Amino acid sequence: MAREKSVMCMVMVLGVALIIQGTGAAEECSTVTALVAACSSFVNYGTPDPTPGAPCCVAMTTLSNIASSTEMRQAVCRCVMDLITTYNPNATAIATLPGFCGVSLGFTIDPNTDCEYVS
Repeated sequence: MAREKSVMCMVMVLGVALIIQGTGAAEECSTVTALVAACSSFVNYGTPDPTPGAPCCVAMTTLSNIASSTEMRQAVCRCVMDLITTYNPNATAIATLPGFCGVSLGFTIDPNTDCEYVS
C-alpha cells in the first residue's frame, strides 16, 4: 500500500512538472507552492522524524528537474523566495529541504539571494 502511494505521488508530481512547461509566472509559482506543500508536515512540525518523507523528496527532485535551465532556475528561485517571505517562521525548514533530500536547486534558499544572478 505504501509503495502504491509513493508511485501515485510520483506520477502526480511528474504530471505537475510537465504542466509547468509553457505556463506563466503565476502558474509557475502555484506549481512550486504545490510541490513545497508536499513537505508541509516537515516544514510545519519538523516531522516525520527530523527529516522529510519520501513524497517530499520526490517533490524536491521534481523541483530540481524543473529548474534545469537558467530561466527556470530564476523563476523557481523567485517563487521560493516569495514562499520564505510569506512563511517566514518556517523559512529555515523550507531552506533545508533540498539538502535533506539530496538535491540541488542551483541556488541557495536564503532571503538575501538575488534570483537575477542565479545562472
